[in-house]
Amino acid sequence: MVETHQNYSSFVRRHIGPADRDIQEMLSVLGLDSLSSLVEAVVPESILDVSDPHLPAGCSEEQALEDIRQLAMKNQVKKSLIGQGYYGTYTPAVIARNLLENPAWYTAYTPYQPEISQGRLEALFYFQTMVTELTAMDIANASLLDEGTAAAEAMAMCWKAIKQKKKRFLVARDCHPQTIDILKTRAEPLGIELGYADLNAELDWHDVFGILFQYPATDGHVRDYSALSEQAHVAGAHTVFAADLLALTLLKPPGEMGADIVIGNTQRFGVPLGMGGPHAAYMATTESLKRSMPGRLVGVSVDVAGRPAYRLALQTREQHIRREKATSNICTAQALLANIAVMYACYHGPDGLKAIAQQTHQLAVKLAQVLKARGFHVDTPFFDTVKVATGEQSADILQAAEQAGYNLRRLDEQHISIAFDETCLDADVDRLLDCFEVAGQLDKASSETFEDILPVDLLRTSTFMSQSVFHDYHSETEMMRYLRRLSDKDLALDRAMIPLGSCTMKLNAAAEMAPISWPEFSQLHPFVPASQRRGYDELIQQLETWLCACTGYVAVSLQPNAGSQGEYAGLLAIKRYHESRGEGARNVCLIPSSAHGTNPASAQMCNMKVVVVACDKQGDIDLDDLDQKLAQHGEKVAAIMITYPSTHGVFEERITEVCEKVHRVGGQVYIDGANLNALIGLAKPGQFGGDVSHLNLHKTFAIPHGGGGPGVGPVAVAKHLAPFLPGHRIWGEGDTHGVVSAAPWGSAGILPISWMYIRMMGASGLAQATRMAILNANYLAKRLEAHYPILYTGKHGFVAHECIIDIRGFKDTGVTVDDIAKRLMDFGFHAPTMSFPVAGTLMIEPTESESKTELDRFCDAMIVIREEIQQIIDGHIAHPQSALAQAPHTAEDVLADEWRRPYSRQSGAFP
Repeated sequence: MVETHQNYSSFVRRHIGPADRDIQEMLSVLGLDSLSSLVEAVVPESILDVSDPHLPAGCSEEQALEDIRQLAMKNQVKKSLIGQGYYGTYTPAVIARNLLENPAWYTAYTPYQPEISQGRLEALFYFQTMVTELTAMDIANASLLDEGTAAAEAMAMCWKAIKQKKKRFLVARDCHPQTIDILKTRAEPLGIELGYADLNAELDWHDVFGILFQYPATDGHVRDYSALSEQAHVAGAHTVFAADLLALTLLKPPGEMGADIVIGNTQRFGVPLGMGGPHAAYMATTESLKRSMPGRLVGVSVDVAGRPAYRLALQTREQHIRREKATSNICTAQALLANIAVMYACYHGPDGLKAIAQQTHQLAVKLAQVLKARGFHVDTPFFDTVKVATGEQSADILQAAEQAGYNLRRLDEQHISIAFDETCLDADVDRLLDCFEVAGQLDKASSETFEDILPVDLLRTSTFMSQSVFHDYHSETEMMRYLRRLSDKDLALDRAMIPLGSCTMKLNAAAEMAPISWPEFSQLHPFVPASQRRGYDELIQQLETWLCACTGYVAVSLQPNAGSQGEYAGLLAIKRYHESRGEGARNVCLIPSSAHGTNPASAQMCNMKVVVVACDKQGDIDLDDLDQKLAQHGEKVAAIMITYPSTHGVFEERITEVCEKVHRVGGQVYIDGANLNALIGLAKPGQFGGDVSHLNLHKTFAIPHGGGGPGVGPVAVAKHLAPFLPGHRIWGEGDTHGVVSAAPWGSAGILPISWMYIRMMGASGLAQATRMAILNANYLAKRLEAHYPILYTGKHGFVAHECIIDIRGFKDTGVTVDDIAKRLMDFGFHAPTMSFPVAGTLMIEPTESESKTELDRFCDAMIVIREEIQQIIDGHIAHPQSALAQAPHTAEDVLADEWRRPYSRQSGAFP
């Protein structure tokens, strides 16, 4: 029968890899006759729920793009001069086309495998270099989530540095309000006392372990903090600067004022506003504090031939190693946005950045000069933000500005501020002056230069960014080729399957990505008036409704801008719920031994005591051990954190029993959404016992991983926890509880991706994707089981959406998971997840998007590798001389004049 055009153009058939004929072949291999029979054999009957989730029907890409275009048109794009950490910027077209919109960059995973990640590792290394150069600090990380959370991480670093012996952290009153709110959230459960410092008065340093300065201040004022830094150090406290990198091209850097830690946002380096994110925050610090720094850190090492090579460094600092001893739960950061920011810096170079800063500053000076001459009081000195005393005229000026196409910031009843950026022109100054009812054109000749406005002792005299990378790529041709050379060193989804277990590296469709570049979504400031974001509001409301329908919960917050932050928000909701009932003593969080490291790290950040629950031989939660822990801790139990399906790759049959046991003692059930791709359309965590879950939109709902971020980690809750979801001051001064991200909706700029995914897939498409994810994993496990032991299976011998193969049996041969991972590179594959959750194993998750052809290619590669292992077992070749031990085989290796290996060049490089 000929397919109708409607079926032919359905997005579902584009998203799901295997064709109908492939599905039947794969089911036959499993001994099954339908996907329904597979689901019945895999998903426990007690949780199976295939009822209609009341989502819109799926549609074509064209229809979804038309629908979202209608939403976009409801947003109003004005020039936002609000500042407060967010600024207008231009993304150079060469960077937009060849990086932001290039799947070779946005579909890559975190660069854990350096041999196939040298491109983005190099870019992130130079991001770190850019930050250290501009801040004049010793070392920087490879990005954090946003400026507000970076400030909270810095506070935790300061506290750790003094071994938590002091309790007070000072925050300058002129810091960004959203940063202060996040600090409140982070400080409260840890027992840290926040003090609000008036920097014009004498400060009380008693029991203070750190202080945060905003540089320039939120109202634009700049000052030299050297004396205050010295006071802090004399008192035994650390200093944290929240600094604007563009300003640091002109202003004295924090490293020359005694800073111990510098944090901030790189958004104005070419990263779109996106109504608040995603943007790459940064952190730089001193050599003495580097081991306390959160987030990824890229270093330079050498390969086996002694050639320079990049790799992740100091990983023992991170949550997946330290677990409940960690002071940060950060894993995903903002790699894609960090790469945009550093390429912006490379494209403009230090002179270009300084020119942009000077132009921005000069425009601010011109406005200030005329206003001052017309009788307005203007606060000085400043860099780009002009604070004007407007008194009773404030409302009229703000209204006139909005009508003229500008958003300004109301600082208080008597003052407004205007924050200039690189998109501003002299004509903007003229139009703004009209809003103040200042007659006449701007007299450019009368304007002071930036040297006159800024005190000499605040001007930067040190050089920065002298490295060649910041000077070699100023033409579009050179930048285009540099970006291509970097991407050619990496492996992303545009080249091959990335079968990382628990990472869900599914298709990030071009149609899903398209709207994020539209100005109606990319150019809105997070604090625009509500009348200008109606399209966003509608999209967010729909997405929240759809996510609730998919999960069985009743409320969701999109504010967390990573899965780790969703975990933290969810546990905070539980903590605050217990406190509201007079049960604040509940502080025990039960966590299975197989849990991801963010789980115990998040619990620790909420000041909960982590109690580990054992797993049995089948990989399930050991119910006897659970009973023992519940009996032991009883009234102290706050929650249990469960990943479902488990990180062992199976649907635990007694999950409802686990939930009931915890509820019986008054605890809450947190179901980690890391593996939600095995549940959508088949089971709802909010209906089978979950009280709260975080979701990973960058896994289940098609947002790309970006080489290590961005991510979005919404937190979904049952009705009784809804009042404890994160607030934000944009919704009212009294609604600042539990703020976890600087922007109200976190990384709002990429929410259209998940909206498009759900809209195009529809309820039936989402369920089919889940069934196919399970089928692909089971087909892969079946093809490999004769060659490698499958470590865990469910009740009927099947796995969930991923499987673990056991390599430990080859230990006597010398073969390790590292050998197999590196050998897979010779076949053109990224390795599965290594040694998690069980050491000496590989966890494989193919997702629904991979075709049978690609699955077979992977299985064939794994079978050849098994044959190579057998060659070692049989004594035909020693492990050190084998292709496994020598992998990966680079072009340089293969093309060398001499080949001194016992196997051929062809079998090494083209197995």
